[in-house]
Amino acid sequence: MSKPRLEGKVALVTGAASGIGEEAARLFAEHGAFVVLADIQDELGQKVADSIGNHRASYHHCDVRDESQVESAVNFTVREHKKLDVLFSNAGVIGPLDGILDLDLAAFDATVATNVRGVAATIKHAARAMVAAGTRGSIICTASVAAAIGGAGPHAYTVSKHALVGLVRTACSELGAHGIRVNCVAPYGVATPLSCVAYGLTPEEVEVNSAGAANLKGVVLRARHVAEAALFLASDESEYISGHNLAVDGGFTAVSHSYAAM
Repeated sequence: MSKPRLEGKVALVTGAASGIGEEAARLFAEHGAFVVLADIQDELGQKVADSIGNHRASYHHCDVRDESQVESAVNFTVREHKKLDVLFSNAGVIGPLDGILDLDLAAFDATVATNVRGVAATIKHAARAMVAAGTRGSIICTASVAAAIGGAGPHAYTVSKHALVGLVRTACSELGAHGIRVNCVAPYGVATPLSCVAYGLTPEEVEVNSAGAANLKGVVLRARHVAEAALFLASDESEYISGHNLAVDGGFTAVSHSYAAM
């Protein structure tokens, strides 16, 4: 492997027990970071932390909908490692698949509570720790292609991801004065446990469906690709990038699919 890109840095990753969060936690550790994995799936999260091993990873229970748990996860990270350099706010839910005519508003609210309010809590408390320590940190949030166009996801999910990009941009405008960068990664359809359960499909079925509608052919998007984009934003290689929504979508949101089909 080339020179580690996060050597000596401390990262907190939410939603780290599976999918994109798990891949990012593993990749960050491979590149020299000490990683705290936060999730509500305690057994699975601890198993992932143990498998990373080498004193590089630890697990802390955190439901991002509860601000006190978010604060506890940040405090745990700082207590264990004396600082916090990177937050990857990745925890999220897909929410109800209902059409707008039958939308369950309680489920809608629950989706926003996780995908927007939960991310706001993680940014708030991670940034507080960074500002207090004078750390020029990097905050990365998981958005989606659904933050750029309609029809790429369910209503509640799409609304929440649009709001998330707005949150990242406004946090960027404030935290830049402290040398803290705030960005998004916005993946196309990835076969994670979350998406497979939500749609009742196998990983192979999700990949086939995504590949069929993808713009870039010859490669299948996987969680590792998104983790690699997050690694770039976490590293000093992106030290003058902030307020950016990095699409990991093979051009999906950059082209007109109706035109391409003609």
